[in-house]
Amino acid sequence: MPKVSTVFICARCDAQFVKWTGRCLECGAWGSVAEQPMAVTIKETNANTAPPVPTKTLASLQTAPLARISTGITELDRVLGGGLVPGSLLLLGGEPGIGKSTLALQLATALPSTLYCSGEESAAQIALRAQRLLSTPPSALQLIESTHCESVAATIAAQKPTLAIVDSIQTLYSDQATGEAGGISQMRVCTTQLLTAAKQTGTAILIIGHVTKEGTVAGPKTLEHLVDTVLYLEGDRYHEYRLLRTVKNRFGSTDEVGIFTMAENGLREVPNPSAAFIKERGDMVPGSVLTCLVEGTRPLLVEMQALLTKTTFGYPQRRASGFDLNRLQILIAILQKRSGLNLAQYDIHLNVVGGIEAKEPAADLCVCLAIASAYKDKILSRELVAFGEVGLGGEVRPVSHTEKRIRECAALGMRQVIAPASATLPAVSGVTITPVKNLEELIVSI
Repeated sequence: MPKVSTVFICARCDAQFVKWTGRCLECGAWGSVAEQPMAVTIKETNANTAPPVPTKTLASLQTAPLARISTGITELDRVLGGGLVPGSLLLLGGEPGIGKSTLALQLATALPSTLYCSGEESAAQIALRAQRLLSTPPSALQLIESTHCESVAATIAAQKPTLAIVDSIQTLYSDQATGEAGGISQMRVCTTQLLTAAKQTGTAILIIGHVTKEGTVAGPKTLEHLVDTVLYLEGDRYHEYRLLRTVKNRFGSTDEVGIFTMAENGLREVPNPSAAFIKERGDMVPGSVLTCLVEGTRPLLVEMQALLTKTTFGYPQRRASGFDLNRLQILIAILQKRSGLNLAQYDIHLNVVGGIEAKEPAADLCVCLAIASAYKDKILSRELVAFGEVGLGGEVRPVSHTEKRIRECAALGMRQVIAPASATLPAVSGVTITPVKNLEELIVSI
């Protein structure tokens, strides 16, 4: 016999509580917790009556190569692994105003058969944006204005377009879920229905989700396990460049990154990002050094700048833009202990030019070299590139893709490369490679 009990459920995020509270402890909404009856059925037997499922061996299955659809956007195809996979469900996340809808509209106009479902803008507003971004907006793009998930899924099943775009998942609601649109339960049910529609019709569906700077919006983080591919558009809305990364991809690699620049007519591809990052370098000053990062399979030349000023307080300040602050503190301690630099009385500011985030350990040597250059007030060569990981003992350790980094430096006219001595260093014409074993010998030679 079922036993009826009560539970307190938040109408916004479906969090459950044993007693009433004025504010939801999960999503922070006020007045959203209400009492609801809950029927608990006590089973008298644990016998399993379900029939067994037949099994298959891998040898009996014949797999064909994935027939991908090229989007016409080279950087997007690079991130996806070669193009869109029919019947896949993709999630595009990012902060508000970063350019998600702009990229989605450019993708919609690049493919011949696309259905654009907008819950945030009207069809007239989308048409105005298309006229601003494109010189000749395509007339074949199908637009619908609906936030009802069942209606959107039915339209996809009836038309069976090559691509369907839902902007955004936070605006959809389903009759099969409770709560307001944008809640966790609504987004889960809507995403599941869109996933079913994608698999049944063979339509690639791209859904857009918003993420705040703190990453606290439950939508994209909750839906990552439901979709096939998760794309994140990163960057500062006040900077020129945007980075498109893949954090999950069932049909390709997750190491690639696409680089775009924000212009008046939308997002434009950057085919040679290294040249774009260093072309606007000003006059050489102390503390400016180039490093070579690797994003996926693509090497990038990025400028790092360090600035040292006398501290006016008892405790020196350390600030970093585009670099991990905790890692910067460690490198400063290594420079003080292993290289004899007295940095305790200086405020240190580090900046990665272009809004790029230097996350890999290969940037350690460049950071140390930039700080030492600013400390000694000495200008380094404009054609110098340094990369390598620095250990706590001051040793310089090798990093991956050493040869690829050096060849990228040579292609962009760099003539001197400082690299770890323990790595296998190739001989590249026109480039002088300086091997370094530890940080102390490098700092002394400046």
